[in-house]
Amino acid sequence: MAATEIIARLEAGGRLGEEEAVALLAGRDLLAVGAAAGAARRRRVPGDRVTYVVDRNINYTNICITGCDFCAFHRPPGSPEGYLLSLEEIFTKIEETLALGGTGIMMQGGLHPRLDIDYYCDLLSRIKERFPEITIHSFSPPEIHHVAKVSGLEVPEVLMRMRDAGLDSLPGGGAEILADGVRRRMSPRKIDSDTWLAVMEAAHGAGLKTTATMMFGGIESLADRVEHLRRLRELQDRTGGFRAFIPWTLQDENTRMQGEAGSSGIDYLVTLAVSRLYLDNFDNIQASWVTQGLKLAQVALAFGANDLGSTMIEENVVAAAGVSYRVSREELERAIAAAGFRPAQRRHDYTLV
Repeated sequence: MAATEIIARLEAGGRLGEEEAVALLAGRDLLAVGAAAGAARRRRVPGDRVTYVVDRNINYTNICITGCDFCAFHRPPGSPEGYLLSLEEIFTKIEETLALGGTGIMMQGGLHPRLDIDYYCDLLSRIKERFPEITIHSFSPPEIHHVAKVSGLEVPEVLMRMRDAGLDSLPGGGAEILADGVRRRMSPRKIDSDTWLAVMEAAHGAGLKTTATMMFGGIESLADRVEHLRRLRELQDRTGGFRAFIPWTLQDENTRMQGEAGSSGIDYLVTLAVSRLYLDNFDNIQASWVTQGLKLAQVALAFGANDLGSTMIEENVVAAAGVSYRVSREELERAIAAAGFRPAQRRHDYTLV
């Protein structure tokens, strides 16, 4: 099926189907698909504004019982390289974030075998008590599910208790590819696709908005990528709880999957564009300068993206895989302007600062 035929049907008001999405990914008609995604972005998010957030990733522990093949960050329990940040260390990082004009933090860590709901609720409440202005956009579905398991609780109760202690929203980490054949090979000890989606649906039910992610360019097929998008779109149809979608490519250096990453810049742009076309119920699509570099992220703004994500005051997980792009707020703003758009700092809920 030709890209022009599929795009014409979309422009007439149709919804992109799975086979059509696979055909667009496989066809690599970069200009046609990119132009269609840019038009879809302008319909969904009118205007020339491109947003970004100033925040900090606080990787509070690298101790993890899961040990995914694609992760260079984790350390097993008992490792001399394992750590758990103290409360004062976390406070210091938040103070530095606020001093740099930051509005939020994203805490994510490994699945620590001893951290239960009391640890997380105490951490959240003490952060909010000391820094009431900070947005806490933290803890991925695997972490939430793990806390529930360690604590002997159901996921909805964990989410409600964490929400009441100060959690504002959830990031979409741990999704990788929502196709269980792929997950069994890459991360056999991590939660399956149904569980990831169930945690997100429970979060939406508790009034917690979330983001969604996709890590591609590894061992998955194009059909697996579209399966991932389909499941996100179906959940968004039911709940409307996703604020944004962030696709990025596998970074395999220093991991057990080293040598298996196979995504080019063209593959990234086409996948981003097809994501915009397929996820017609998502407002915000984020370009990943952290994995692609700032130049390609600028190009992505013409391929359906309307957000450049975080300035990443600190980031350790992708950096552990050998990728260490860094940009300041001023560099992000210059890049957005040079691409022909108007930069605007936002908060995690996409309201403007």
